[in-house]
Amino acid sequence: MGKLQPTKPLLIMLYGMPGSGKTFFARQLCDNISAAHVQGDRIRHELFEKPTYSKEENHIVASLMAYMTGEFLQAGISVVFDTNAMRLTQRRALRNLAIKSGSHPILLWLQIDPDSAFRRASRRDRRTQDDHYAQDMEPAVFRELLGGMQNPDLTENYLVLSGKHVFNTQKNAVIRYLAEKRLIDLESTAHQLSKPGLINIVPNPSAGRVDMTRRNINIQ
Repeated sequence: MGKLQPTKPLLIMLYGMPGSGKTFFARQLCDNISAAHVQGDRIRHELFEKPTYSKEENHIVASLMAYMTGEFLQAGISVVFDTNAMRLTQRRALRNLAIKSGSHPILLWLQIDPDSAFRRASRRDRRTQDDHYAQDMEPAVFRELLGGMQNPDLTENYLVLSGKHVFNTQKNAVIRYLAEKRLIDLESTAHQLSKPGLINIVPNPSAGRVDMTRRNINIQ
């Protein structure tokens, strides 16, 4: 199955608590939509052997991510910006970057309750692809990060996704949103939307008596 091709380059920003599933979502979205995955945690570990998450280090990572994103967008390549777009000023700068390059900015807000988010973030498995570069999460660090977050306001264009839903449900919501905004070809989306299949409630005739008034049911 081929990837969906946006009608114009997209800058997809992610917002959500640590543990809301941003990197897991970003990686899988890039498997379904033609876009570059600019992953902040991986860039940090490529640059710094032992990350400290200091202000200076954060600035370097953010600057490199913005540069890479700008280069991709200028080349006509969509980007999933995989770090928490925590602050209003950060999101405004990213939107301006997208608009300047003729791209369309989108903010996806992965919502989850704090207890579930911390439970996930504090139990990351470094052996897995999505957790390999993630920050170690202690309660004090988690509280500090939450304290620095600024929720999107009414002036921002964003789509809310549940951080507890499976990816296919999240993907369907994003694809429908993009189709409504004419940011992907409407005709190309049908095969990408996950649909329930046929449920066969008729037993195998060889297994015994069969009531042929019972039919297959197609759940829409």
